[in-house]
Amino acid sequence: MSLADILGDGGALSRTFDGYESRPQQLEMAHAVDAALAHGTPLLVEAGTGTGKSLAYLVPAVRSGLRVVISTATKALGEQIMQRDLPTLARLGLPADATLVKGLSNYVCLRRLDDHRRAAATGKVRADGALTRVLDWVDHTDSGDRADLADVSDDAPVWRDVTSSSETRIGQRCQFFDRCFVTRMRRKAEASKIIVTNHHLFFADLALRQNPGGQALPDYDAVIFDEAHALEDIATEFFGVRVTRARIDGLARDATRAFDHAGLLKDPSRALTLTRVLATLADASDSMFRTLPRPRAESSRTFLRPESLEGDLGRAMRSLRSALTELCDQAREFVTLGDALLSVTRRADTTCEALDRIANPMPQAFVAYTDVDARGGGAVAAAPVEIGEMLKAQLWSRTKAVVLTSATLATSGERGFQFIRGRLGVPEDADSLQLASPFDFPTQAALYVSATLPEPRDPEFLAAAAREVRALVDVTGGGAFLLCTSVRAMRAFAEELRGRWPYETFVQGEAPKNVLLQRFREAHDAVLIATSSFWEGVDVPGHALRLVIMDKLPFDSPDDPVVASRIQRLTDAGRSPFAEYQLPSAALALKQGFGRLIRTRRDVGIVAILDRRLVKRGYGRSLLAALPPASRCHSIEEVSAFWAHASSATEEDFPRSTQGTNVPVRA
Repeated sequence: MSLADILGDGGALSRTFDGYESRPQQLEMAHAVDAALAHGTPLLVEAGTGTGKSLAYLVPAVRSGLRVVISTATKALGEQIMQRDLPTLARLGLPADATLVKGLSNYVCLRRLDDHRRAAATGKVRADGALTRVLDWVDHTDSGDRADLADVSDDAPVWRDVTSSSETRIGQRCQFFDRCFVTRMRRKAEASKIIVTNHHLFFADLALRQNPGGQALPDYDAVIFDEAHALEDIATEFFGVRVTRARIDGLARDATRAFDHAGLLKDPSRALTLTRVLATLADASDSMFRTLPRPRAESSRTFLRPESLEGDLGRAMRSLRSALTELCDQAREFVTLGDALLSVTRRADTTCEALDRIANPMPQAFVAYTDVDARGGGAVAAAPVEIGEMLKAQLWSRTKAVVLTSATLATSGERGFQFIRGRLGVPEDADSLQLASPFDFPTQAALYVSATLPEPRDPEFLAAAAREVRALVDVTGGGAFLLCTSVRAMRAFAEELRGRWPYETFVQGEAPKNVLLQRFREAHDAVLIATSSFWEGVDVPGHALRLVIMDKLPFDSPDDPVVASRIQRLTDAGRSPFAEYQLPSAALALKQGFGRLIRTRRDVGIVAILDRRLVKRGYGRSLLAALPPASRCHSIEEVSAFWAHASSATEEDFPRSTQGTNVPVRA
């Protein structure tokens, strides 16, 4: 069958699924992906929401006969591909030999589980119902993927002690190697043509391939990145290094358990030495993370400057490194007594290497920083300032058939792909294709920009913006996201609004993300106040989400060390960091925020932006031009009139009880 026979008007897809509407944009994208795979050429595709891009790249990938990696930004999309999209192709006569490959932390480590079970049996750790359920489940699961155990929450403490990681795996000398869930998953992937994974694991694989014999994925012929707008941030993380309090705490717990299981703590003289080593490590870790400077700006991150390394923080980092070295030496002396001790030596050694890289970053190429999150955790880290050259060497030169696609890749104007090309080092000969969404945005969505509010830096902004939010939410009767550009703003709005209206209000951080989304969907008339993690990758089709409010334009904080270093590099080169970096980055983020609203042909709603700069500053025109062509409203009264008309039409044509339940047309 040709692509048109499958995806075209009257094709197999439309004949198989009642109510499915073929889209010319989907077929055009499929032809472009097919050509890129056939000729081994790079391709960028912006496919507006509703194009059906998953099938547009999966059909050519399956037909190609190549081993193709499909990389997504979120686990949810990867699971959707495996559970919905590939079975759809099978029904069309295109079965795919596919394996879902997740990061190691998603899989139970049988060695660590056995260690934890023994520690619980001897009273060294507290046994609980979650451990019992994991032990029962492991006896009959084929995957070992913790997502398959629904009655143990994703944030349950037990996972911290029983899941795998690159640091805890010790290879073929492990007694559980052949039974290992990761080993079995990798062997299955080696035999598959389609490998579905995520950007984090893909870049972890690229980083590992810098060392002889290192890799996390099988070799492949082509790669397709869905949600490719997220690549720069994720690649920056994986080409850098990071040492966290959680990493040190986890190593200390596992080292204690390894020493105990090896019988070393039964010898009083040896126990005295090992207890001292572990106490020294705990003290050094506590000292270093207490010494981290507290950020004064929006960013949680602060430059780790050379002068900092000469003061208290530098001394604390050196003390931690010394404690890790001593732990490594002690574990190495007895490594023949247990596989877990080999893991301890490797983890202590790699953590020392990371601290060395952070303390001595390559000038100009890397920036070192500290990070303190809202929950009191901390990290020291180093990240590359630019990743374009790294990707040229590690990705583009090794794999010619690379497809990047997203609903948000291009900024406005004729040179819309120039920004993403530059940021990711995309070869000059890469083809590009920009496809508009099939949705009727003027009818389905309204865009309201408040021109009368004070600017966001004005002390009066919060109170005035909160009044505007209340007025907008009253128009739609709830069903709203309030997306904030900082945690501080999110908390301030939550304090200002919660309890002052009849709508159930959820705030990011008060429960896991998936739990908040489920509660929001079920409530129908709730308000969710959140930050960056809800600006993208969140899918709430139907009536439950009908209003998206953004507090201000999503410019990256110039106080963030990585952002500041990129700005400085452009300034030093005599270029405009605002025009070439900050503005196009904000445009893509704004498109992502807008994209939360309209997810199917049946959705209607309002996007409101409370930042007057969008209409009062010259650069606002380019930001507006990048957004979908929604109807424009200039007052709350116009918003109310739009909603009265749009919602009545929706209720008449698609009753509320059925919205979001028919065959969706999604990106």
